[in-house]
Amino acid sequence: MTLHLIKLCVGCDSVADLAGWIDERLAERRRRGERPVHIHRTRQSPKKRDEILDGGSLYWVIKGQVMVRETIVDLVQVEDAAGVPHCDIMLSGDLVQVEPRPCRPFQGWRYLADHERPRDIPGARSHDLSPELWRELATLGLL
Repeated sequence: MTLHLIKLCVGCDSVADLAGWIDERLAERRRRGERPVHIHRTRQSPKKRDEILDGGSLYWVIKGQVMVRETIVDLVQVEDAAGVPHCDIMLSGDLVQVEPRPCRPFQGWRYLADHERPRDIPGARSHDLSPELWRELATLGLL
């Protein structure tokens, strides 16, 4: 059974901010001759690796709303310069807009069961609308 992760996107005010940040990181990796993959480093490693790598995504919470997801490509155990273990979540870099859903703040990441995840919005471009506008359109029944 597929399992997903959910995480706060600290420092981003919109999906466009996240998309820009990812583009900058991928461009920097290309300039250094590294594989252009979006990496998010986290202190704790998911224990349910196989379920996550069975089609799982990282759902980003922006401004209190689950707004977008990114496919998880791999989970890699690494150590920082001080020898402290971390997990690099290797991500596709492609953002998929999902139906906005409120989410309270939390630390780190959490598991998200496949049946609990927000649905993708077909044909949506991930940075067209603000979370506030998405919320208002959904309230009006237009999404």
